[in-house]
Amino acid sequence: MADDFRPGGWLYRAMHAGFFVLLASSASRYVAAHGLAGVTPLLLGLSGALVVVYVLGVVFWGQSKHVRQLWLAAVVALWCALVLVAPSFSWCAVPLFFVCLRLLRPKPLIIAVVLLTATVIFGQLRLAPRFEVVDVLVPLAVATMATAVFLELRWESERRKALIDQLVRTRGELAEAQREAGISWERERLAREIHDTIAQGLSSIRMLLQAAERGGDTNEHVRRAGEVAEDNLAEARRFVRGLAPAALERQSLPEALRELADRTAAESGVEVRFEVVGEPLPTRAADDAVLLRVAQGALANVREHSAARIAGVTLSYLDDSVTLDVRDDGTGFDPAAPRSGTGRGYGLSGMRARVEQSGGTLAVESRPGEGTAVAATLPVGGIS
Repeated sequence: MADDFRPGGWLYRAMHAGFFVLLASSASRYVAAHGLAGVTPLLLGLSGALVVVYVLGVVFWGQSKHVRQLWLAAVVALWCALVLVAPSFSWCAVPLFFVCLRLLRPKPLIIAVVLLTATVIFGQLRLAPRFEVVDVLVPLAVATMATAVFLELRWESERRKALIDQLVRTRGELAEAQREAGISWERERLAREIHDTIAQGLSSIRMLLQAAERGGDTNEHVRRAGEVAEDNLAEARRFVRGLAPAALERQSLPEALRELADRTAAESGVEVRFEVVGEPLPTRAADDAVLLRVAQGALANVREHSAARIAGVTLSYLDDSVTLDVRDDGTGFDPAAPRSGTGRGYGLSGMRARVEQSGGTLAVESRPGEGTAVAATLPVGGIS
């Protein structure tokens, strides 16, 4: 509603135009009835002064609110003087009333409304041939009702403005929260990719070089370390470009898992057995990548933490899902025990996040001294 009072708003124009029309009609009626004798020159002088002051206020409406309030006080004072001279000018109270409602806060507004209403009542009583109660009650009722309605509209407008401001702040906070969530998700994704590719490759290189330092077939260990470094460099480049694992571009998921099992066995000395159960189902490349990363992470844990002699990798195709099982006969651990942000604990949390983002589930079974089993299940054609 406040926008209607802005310069150029329809209510703004109607309010000021109505004042000039009523002022001109009141002056012309008085001159037509009384001529130019008596107090007519004084009345015309006051009318002219009121026009000048009012026009200045309209022209400089954009000034500070304090200046507009001083202008309103001058306009009301000149109008009251006019009503004292000619009560017919009391009709100008209607637009003045709305100007007061627009510019004044509740306390000064009530004072202004009382003054305007009293002046109108005075003018009505002077014009009436005899005293009538209705000449007092009607202006009072109209002023009271209009003030109450306008104040309610103003308060409602302020409540809506506060609600809109709160909504804007909330949307800003939500956008910031979403941005932070996106950053957090991207950090987790990068951490998982680095853990499952570069970190594991560096760990393998370290183990191979340590084996070379201990003696034996040094050239073979160094050759394997070079191959691992080359493979992980390729994975890092693909990861930066957002591509699927290289192993899945040249072969199927079962073939990639078999190659991973053989490579882990050659690098660690752990006997890794691989088998496929069921008829392979068509799966999405994204799901294949998730299962391959889970297998890489699980076998990295076997190699680095389990001290296992035998590990098994099983890929099972069921009617509507595919399950990857990785198990070992190593030292095991307590899944419920608090874990640090590195090592096996971090790898498992990264696996779980990958699988759940693809609409699947990850189960971990382990006890100290009894080995570990990790099972990742994805729905065939599930969401990713």
